[in-house]
Amino acid sequence: MLTMKDIVREGHPALREKAAEVPVPFSEEDIKIANQLLEFVKNSQDPEIASKYNLRPGIGIAAPQIGITKRIFAFHVTDENGKLYSYALLNPKIISHSVQMTYLDGGEGCLSVDREVPGLVPRYAKVTVKGFSPDGSEVELKLKGLPGICFQHELDHLDGIMFYDRINEKQPFEPPANSVVFR
Repeated sequence: MLTMKDIVREGHPALREKAAEVPVPFSEEDIKIANQLLEFVKNSQDPEIASKYNLRPGIGIAAPQIGITKRIFAFHVTDENGKLYSYALLNPKIISHSVQMTYLDGGEGCLSVDREVPGLVPRYAKVTVKGFSPDGSEVELKLKGLPGICFQHELDHLDGIMFYDRINEKQPFEPPANSVVFR
């Protein structure tokens, strides 16, 4: 089971590397990594388990955050209608996105960042994404709201991008052009 001790923090080189594609068919090790990442986010949202193991709650985590530079991440998050999106994905990518942008009203946070970083993080309002589940089946999703924002945050980790890299340094609280707020 992954715990906070397994999560690398700002400054670790894995967080700034472009992660490698995962070779197909997936190895047992890669499948295990994907499943461990999903288990971590689920555990971090369970008050009893999170308290027992001192886990910070998270809705997504990427392999580089545990020091593994492979294109694998997991997210476990509900949308505004209560629909659960719970996936471990290998080789995820955005195949199309809206022109309209969005951002989280209170900014974003990250399990690898132990400090508050104020500012708005621009994201696409809607994305169509593809990836592979650990069993090798292709997954295609249309995401918006928190699941869409979370997917983009985790995908950035696979490209060595931290959420705060996207904040406008000169005007961190200026809403991105052509955007809608997500609260």
